[in-house]
Amino acid sequence: MGDMLYKEPAEKYEDSFGNENIVTVQKTLLQLHSGTHLPHLLIMADFEVVLNGWGPIEADLNGNGGEVLTRLFKEHPDTQTLFPKFAGIAPGDLAGNADVAAHGATVLKKLGELLKAKGGHAAILKPLATSHAKIHKIAINNFHLITEVIVQLMAEKGMLDVAGQDAMREVMGLVIDDMEAYYKELGFQG
Repeated sequence: MGDMLYKEPAEKYEDSFGNENIVTVQKTLLQLHSGTHLPHLLIMADFEVVLNGWGPIEADLNGNGGEVLTRLFKEHPDTQTLFPKFAGIAPGDLAGNADVAAHGATVLKKLGELLKAKGGHAAILKPLATSHAKIHKIAINNFHLITEVIVQLMAEKGMLDVAGQDAMREVMGLVIDDMEAYYKELGFQG
């Protein structure tokens, strides 16, 4: 299976002659015969917007990674139990924990690779989906949770404006949809 593509929902418009046309474009998987996928132009623009704000994240992967996981664990305490080595860390001790920061850096580094692939992420995402389904057993909803934490952090730090936040949600929606498709292919009901 290759990468998937998000298309915009159905919409109506009038052409230059005043005729109403209905464009039915649904959320679908688009696979070209070459085995590669071409992201929709709007999604490509979203990738560019997100990547324009991504530099400060990469400049401090440990600091930002620690903040992301600390917030995730504090806002959604059940997620901390998904990381056995962090399960016993008290909420007040998360922020300065070197192991939490290091794992957060790993998460953000991998996310950076996915973002830079601009939708052509099968080679990166499939092994990630496989390990998260078969080994770690991470339900797909947790990726939506961490996405919101990352969006909030980037917004608070001035890395994404409102349009950038929407772009990040769109891009991550594409990545998460693709991961979910891999989960299904693996028989994981995450």
